[in-house]
Amino acid sequence: MEYAWGGVRRFNSYSGYFKRVFGCRVQKLSVNAGFTCPNRDGTLAHGGCTFCNNEAFTPSYCTTDKRVTKQIEEGIEFHLNRYRKAEKFLAYFQSFSNTHAPLEQLKKIYDEALTHPMITGLVIGTRPDCVDEEKLDYFAELAKKYYVTIEYGVESCYDATLKDINRGHDFECAKRAIEMTAERGLHSGAHFILGLPGETDQMLIDQVELINSLPLDTIKFHQLQIFKGTTMADEYVVDPEKFRYWEVSQYIDLFIDILERLRPDLVVERFASEAPPRYHFGRNWGLIRNEQLLSMLEKRLEERDTYQGALYK
Repeated sequence: MEYAWGGVRRFNSYSGYFKRVFGCRVQKLSVNAGFTCPNRDGTLAHGGCTFCNNEAFTPSYCTTDKRVTKQIEEGIEFHLNRYRKAEKFLAYFQSFSNTHAPLEQLKKIYDEALTHPMITGLVIGTRPDCVDEEKLDYFAELAKKYYVTIEYGVESCYDATLKDINRGHDFECAKRAIEMTAERGLHSGAHFILGLPGETDQMLIDQVELINSLPLDTIKFHQLQIFKGTTMADEYVVDPEKFRYWEVSQYIDLFIDILERLRPDLVVERFASEAPPRYHFGRNWGLIRNEQLLSMLEKRLEERDTYQGALYK
């Protein structure tokens, strides 16, 4: 069976999306350009979001003592050894808030990345409160020649949750930023955490309607992971019952309930995540890899004979 997104997989996968857009395998290369976050540097607050430990998902070669070009070269070498079929690369600015700087500084960083002959575009991770008209106009100009996605950390559609995790913005701020991005023809993505304190399974299913209403192209979900060195780890020590924990099979079934209601054209980049065990705190899934989780998801979709958008209205 071929689904609405033109593939035989039971969800609109990121790899399939890239093949449709570029006609080949495309690999993202993480780059750390030394940005900080308004929730850490005092612009909004200090300490950051309660769940955040950026080191837990930053590759070892991404260090700010290396120029952007050097990180790209090392990333390409690494991925060509690991993924020999990769033909094109996107520079993925993942660490912290990658639009939290004056426009002239952004231009120097992103123009440098795009001068590399093997870089065909940018994926820029940031916060909804770190963009404005001028910055988005700049990215829209780049997008006339390159592939550009602005990827927003939204985390939840519920303002009470956003306040509890010290996010520093509300859902309306995220909605406005995504709409401004889409208005310029830029690709837009969003990131959501499943299992934040106070959110029930039904709340996570109900928020899909709000997610569907956003003009997004791509979406990431992952289970809440508690990392050492975070405010959330301290909260866990005081009250571990505050935090949700699913066994892997339970989480996959919940995610399928979400997936069935998700807009078919939304590209699902990720539904779970992993981090090095040295960062783990509290209950977690151990050493299970993303590839294993993906295989389990696809098997369960077949068992339930369902697919992305099956219940979408």
